[in-house]
Amino acid sequence: MYINCTPHETYLIDKISQAAQESGVKAWIVGGFVRDKIIGRPTSDADIVTLGDGIVLAQSVSRLFRPHPPVSFFRNFGTAHICVDGIDIEFVGARKESYRTDSRNPEVEPGTLEDDQLRRDFTINALAISLNPEDYGQLVDPFSGIQDIDNQIIRTPADPDRTFSDDPLRMLRGIRFSSQLGFDIDDVTWEGIVRNRERIRIVSQERVTEEFNKIVQSPLPSVGLDALYRTGLLEILFPQLTDLSGAEYIDGMGHKDNFHHTLQVVDNISRHTEDLWVRWAALLHDIGKPATKRFEEGHGWTFHGHEVVGGRMVPRIFQKFKLPQGDNLRMVRKLVELHLRPISLTKENITDSAIRRLLFDAGDDLESLMMLCEADITSKNKAKVKRYLSNFEMVRSRLAAVEENDRVRNWQPPITGELIMEVFGIGPCRQVGDIKNAIREAILDGIIPNDYEAAFKLMMDTAVGMGLSPRPDR
Repeated sequence: MYINCTPHETYLIDKISQAAQESGVKAWIVGGFVRDKIIGRPTSDADIVTLGDGIVLAQSVSRLFRPHPPVSFFRNFGTAHICVDGIDIEFVGARKESYRTDSRNPEVEPGTLEDDQLRRDFTINALAISLNPEDYGQLVDPFSGIQDIDNQIIRTPADPDRTFSDDPLRMLRGIRFSSQLGFDIDDVTWEGIVRNRERIRIVSQERVTEEFNKIVQSPLPSVGLDALYRTGLLEILFPQLTDLSGAEYIDGMGHKDNFHHTLQVVDNISRHTEDLWVRWAALLHDIGKPATKRFEEGHGWTFHGHEVVGGRMVPRIFQKFKLPQGDNLRMVRKLVELHLRPISLTKENITDSAIRRLLFDAGDDLESLMMLCEADITSKNKAKVKRYLSNFEMVRSRLAAVEENDRVRNWQPPITGELIMEVFGIGPCRQVGDIKNAIREAILDGIIPNDYEAAFKLMMDTAVGMGLSPRPDR
C-alpha cells in the first residue's frame, strides 16, 4: 500500500476492502487520513468514498465488526458513520455538488471519483487510495497533491473563486491547515481568499469558531492569525482584535503595534501550554488598549485601565463567538484583569499584603497568570528580557513563601456566614457580609493570622462595634 499504516489500520482497511468486494461496490479511502499518513501525523478518522450507495458498504462493514454503538445512517445526506476500535469511519457515495449563492449547503448528485476529488477543498485533501482488487493500495492523485505536500503548499484543486464561493468556510480551513502544518498558501489560492472574504458572512458562527479555535490551538497560532489579518477575514470576524493594529506617533513619541505584540504573546504562551483558554487569555490580554489609548503631553502614550476595560469586553466576545459562558469565561476574564498585577510586584518594597491579595485573587489560576506575564515579555533586547524574567522569578519566590506561611491561595474563610448568624441570632443580612469582609481584609492585610481563633475574636469585636450582641446561650 502507498501509505504506511499500523497493523491494526491495515487489518481494518483490508476488511473494508473485502466488504466492498462482497457488496459489489468500488471504494477508496479519501482525504485527511491519506494526507496525515503521508505527512506522518496521527489520525483517528477516515472517509470511504464509493461509486454508488455508501450506506450499502457501511452496512456490510457493520456486520463484520458489530460495533457499539451501531452504525449511524444519515440518509438525507447519503452518508453513514461507524466507530471501530477508536477509528471513526464515514462512508459516502462519490458525488458532484452545486451551490446557491446564499448558502453553503450543496445540492448533490452522484458522480465519479474524480468528481468527488474535484469538489474537495485542497489538493492535499483530495488524495485517494484504492481499496479495489485490481489496483489495491494505489494512490489516485489527479491534482498533484503529493507534490503540494512535498512543496508544503495549500492549493485548491478547482478554481479558488469557485471553491471559496461555494463553501466560504474553506477559506478558514485553508488558513487553519497552513497554521497547523506550517504550509504556505499558494498565491492564486491566497488571492481567491482575499476576493471572496465577504462570503464568510454566510457561515454560521459555530463553524467559524470551530476553525478559529483550531488556529489558536496550532503550534504557532500567529501564522494563522496573521493570515486572517492580511486576507481581511479577521476584520470581518473579529474587529476588536484588528483594532489593536498600527502604531501612532505624536511629537516623535509612538507606541508599539499591539496586534503583532499580541500574536507574539500567543506564540510565547503556546510553547508552554496547549490549554485553549489560557491561549485565549493571551489573545485578549490587551484587547482593552484601543479604548483606553491616550496621549499625555510630556509623557507619551498611555493605556490606563486597559486590563479592566478588557476584562469587561471578555463576556461580550465569548457571547459573539458562542464560547462557553461558565468557568472558562471566568478564568479568561480573570487573567485579562490581573495580567499587570505580577508586574507591579517586581518593584522594591512590595508588602506581603500585596502578595497575599494576588494569591487570593488568582487562586487556582496563579500558574496560568504567571505564564501569561512571562509570555507578555516581547522585547528584542535580550538583557531586558533576562532582567524581566529574573524579576518574575523573584515574584514566584515571594508568592511561594507567603502562601506557605499564610495559606490564602484558594482561601476558605475561617468564619462562615452560618456561624455568624448562629452566634448573633440573626438571619441573612448586610451585617453578616460586612463581618466576613472585615475578617478577610484583616487576614489579607496581615493584621490577624489566617486561623479560627484570631478570626473569631475579630468577629466578636466587629459585631460589638455594629451594636450586635451574641445570643445568651453562646
